[in-house]
Amino acid sequence: MRLLVVGAGSTGGYFGARLAQAGRDVTFLVRPARAAALRARGLQIISPHGNATLKPKLATAGEITGPFDTVLLTVKSYSLTAALEDFAPAIGEGTMILPVLNGMKHLDTLIQRFGAAAVLGCICLVVTTIDPEGRIVQLIPQQELAYGELDGRSSERTARLDAFMQGAGFTARLSAHIEREMWEKWILLASLGGITCLMRGSIGEVEAAAGGREFALEFLAEVLSVVRAVGKPPSEAFLEAARALLTATGSSLTSSMYRDLQQGSPIEADQIIGDLWQRAQRAQIATPLLRAASAHLSIYQSRARAT
Repeated sequence: MRLLVVGAGSTGGYFGARLAQAGRDVTFLVRPARAAALRARGLQIISPHGNATLKPKLATAGEITGPFDTVLLTVKSYSLTAALEDFAPAIGEGTMILPVLNGMKHLDTLIQRFGAAAVLGCICLVVTTIDPEGRIVQLIPQQELAYGELDGRSSERTARLDAFMQGAGFTARLSAHIEREMWEKWILLASLGGITCLMRGSIGEVEAAAGGREFALEFLAEVLSVVRAVGKPPSEAFLEAARALLTATGSSLTSSMYRDLQQGSPIEADQIIGDLWQRAQRAQIATPLLRAASAHLSIYQSRARAT
């Protein structure tokens, strides 16, 4: 199986490198500047599971001349439209697209462009960043990639994909409930992002504030009301864990969107918060906290574009 990883950032670079390190056939589709840096210094990983430096197979836009078996799509959601034409030549009749993007809006975009048969469900659980030297640094030991047919059925192609992913140094899991798991991840991202961005603080700081715990639970309840109406309802085990996580005393947890906001970086507000609020509007569900978060982050985005 030949795998094309679209992007060699903190997520795609990490999982792609581990697969390449395990002897899989992996090519990274990257921008020219990233390609030059990787050719000069190699793809470097700093990780509690072991450091690595690889000389990866690279391609830039225009250098893909034929289809791959699988495409692991790891760009930020706001970069998806620009990336579509870059990796389009890699999509053949039997290609599987594994999108590791936040929210659910990207599924509509990919299905419209490449057809429903090409798109699988996929989520990843990993916390990585790129340091000033361009190295991918894994911040906590957790590392998991889950994937499967969106309708939950078993298939020969996902069995081959699962065999390809196994034994590469991270937890790989074929899921019969991948769409539900994608909605669950969105619930957590939207709730964590909305809570920390609106309150400008960590979960522990919000919980310690007067009314903070109640606010966090109300925000989660709004998100849940939307997902139950328009998506796949979460499991009870997930809900119990989410409530505990979002109200944990003394927790330093913040969302990546909040951290990006603090640094003045681009954020995925439209995909994580805005799209969920728009779905609530279409379903005529009242979500005042979600509306406030969407407006708040929209103002930040407008200011960022103007500078």
